[in-house]
Amino acid sequence: MSPAAVPLLRIAVGVVVERRKADSPWIDFVWRGIGVLPDEPEMKPWTVLREQEEATLYYAGSAAVDLYRSETARYRENLTTGAPSIWVVLSPSEGAWPYALAAVTADPAEGEAFTEAGANLVEAVPMPVMLREAIEKFVAEHHVEREFVKRERRRADPEALARRQHDEGGHE
Repeated sequence: MSPAAVPLLRIAVGVVVERRKADSPWIDFVWRGIGVLPDEPEMKPWTVLREQEEATLYYAGSAAVDLYRSETARYRENLTTGAPSIWVVLSPSEGAWPYALAAVTADPAEGEAFTEAGANLVEAVPMPVMLREAIEKFVAEHHVEREFVKRERRRADPEALARRQHDEGGHE
């Protein structure tokens, strides 16, 4: 494993998921991540937190928000939006629950990338203050401003594109 692939900081969080009665003839329930809790609560995954008439809130389990030095620009962009988010990713599961907690990230690009697998449920949820402060500190310590360098195209060489003749007089 390369050093770049190892997170410099892992922040433990708990994930809250909502199951809401669907107004649809094709599905019974709609599932979505609705929040993250600071730290890992001492309870089993899929513990019911609150039941209401149309919706049930579950503690889906714990996850880690991994922070990498190479992604500080993206974290900083997230923080400067005015409403920083954490992306909660649920993947279809064959187990007792229809979804499993797949990932939690503070990187907007990574959150968007998880939507490419059409079956994943990806929700941007509000970033808790404790997490925001930890990410701000991480960015302040590890961000290195990189100058954007626009590369110029080289002009095409028409001779390189022309047919070449072999020594015997034939064409390539």
